[in-house]
Amino acid sequence: MRGLLETSYGAAVAAADPLKILPGHLPEPPRGRTLVAAVGKAAASMALAVERSWPAAAPLEGIALTRYGHGLPLQRIQLVEAGHPLPDAAGAAAARSILEGASGLGPEDLLLALISGGGSALLSVPTAGVTLEELKALTSDLLRCGAPIEEINTVRKHLSAVHGGRLAAATRARVLALIISDVTGDDPTHIASGPCAPDPSTCSDASAVLGKYGIAAPEAFEESPKPGDPLFDKVENRVIATAHRSLEAAAQAFHREGITPVILGDSIVGEAAEVAKVMAALSREIRQHASPWRPPVALISGGECTVTMPRGGGRGGRCGEFLLGFAVALGDLRGTWAVAADTDGIDGSEDNAGAVLSPDTLLRGASRGLDARQFLSNHDSYGYFSALDDLLVTGPTRTNVNDYRAILLAP
Repeated sequence: MRGLLETSYGAAVAAADPLKILPGHLPEPPRGRTLVAAVGKAAASMALAVERSWPAAAPLEGIALTRYGHGLPLQRIQLVEAGHPLPDAAGAAAARSILEGASGLGPEDLLLALISGGGSALLSVPTAGVTLEELKALTSDLLRCGAPIEEINTVRKHLSAVHGGRLAAATRARVLALIISDVTGDDPTHIASGPCAPDPSTCSDASAVLGKYGIAAPEAFEESPKPGDPLFDKVENRVIATAHRSLEAAAQAFHREGITPVILGDSIVGEAAEVAKVMAALSREIRQHASPWRPPVALISGGECTVTMPRGGGRGGRCGEFLLGFAVALGDLRGTWAVAADTDGIDGSEDNAGAVLSPDTLLRGASRGLDARQFLSNHDSYGYFSALDDLLVTGPTRTNVNDYRAILLAP
């Protein structure tokens, strides 16, 4: 059963592999130059896919800006690794170079933006009056308080010289943005804070987000380009991979083994431990009453939960927190298996993609003197699953369509 769960996760990741899906979306080379601006956790693999498919005689240059440890060898496009989830000087320098390159393009050129989740932190050029350290501190406060990514990006887009459509605004060239979505709803304005997409949010919206969480607002908010602005007449934002397509691929892995797959949705959000309680209640209904589905059944879901963290505490991420919360909420795990993992290969603060739950997880933990409830209270899912050798470690996958969860209920 563990092997099947890991196979389903692998199928979800493969469905968003840029090397497989991106080449079919590439345009014909323009009459002039092509500048690649690849940003996010999938930047290196997206750039490599372009290099492999782009005609050798056609001009090609640019930067692939990705998280430390997520790079790949590139020949024609420069690779830069930088900080995530908090911005750093390497990312800011690369982002400035991308902006400068885009501003130097003309009407016969092409800006090929390759955008994936993680680009918000990586592509950080603060507006005038805001330092990189101030932006880093503000980002840390937003992440710690459990704000959803859409709210965090609303703030970022009004403190950035590149987000919220400003990359597209910086160039006279035609812009094609190929996007791998890691957000619920797959709206380009929220993916990597929409560097090539019009931004419907306002400075007032950004201030309201900070006020909601009691975070002091800077005085340097700047308005972003809005829907209907003529500058977007030359811009196309095209989403080429989504969480739902990955969930569909995972469902096929279960179907082939005679297990009924049920996709609960790709937009499940909320505190990870609270979402886990709902999933536990549904699992209990299925197991006790064979309703609304009869086992064997696999409950598949995606989205982005949150974990509200105290300062200085916690090890792991939202996937591990969900899985440990699910185990505690369900209690009786007989006949229950589950996996929760981030499709980028890194769940939060450590080196694992997520973890796997088996029917004896709580029993094995108790035999080692591990109190699952205490570990959950301490937000230390990594410590708990590591002690049981139940971490799922894949290394960077170089794609990102958000979290993947599957609960497998045997007869």
